[in-house]
Amino acid sequence: MTLAEQQQALIDDLNIIHDPHERLNAVVSRGAAMKLAEEHKIEANLVPGCVSRVWLHGELVDGRSRFACDAESPMVKGLAALLCELYTDADPAEVAAIEPKVWEGCGFTKMLSPTRLNGLANMRKRIREMAQRFA
Repeated sequence: MTLAEQQQALIDDLNIIHDPHERLNAVVSRGAAMKLAEEHKIEANLVPGCVSRVWLHGELVDGRSRFACDAESPMVKGLAALLCELYTDADPAEVAAIEPKVWEGCGFTKMLSPTRLNGLANMRKRIREMAQRFA
């Protein structure tokens, strides 16, 4: 399955929850399962431009991208973890090329503040940069 197909499947899965607020709460709950080792919570892994502190760690394992994150805010962690989930185990070239459509596809762009959307854009930028180095 391509990354674009995986993204659409993720959107479809989330949209099973009809109420957008409940859908966003489900994303926040999913984020609690994301674990980032303490040794990766370093200054170099902080994502710039986020209101709350967000750490992102990426690596290449057997030719596939792997991402993990943590954040001080549960909502930010849930949203960031969704990006990590989307791009983990994908080919680095696809990770660099495929933009996230999950925010629009799940109706989150209407619910998130411009500041939060900007932070997610910075998270995506960092993921893209890592993937380009992996490729």
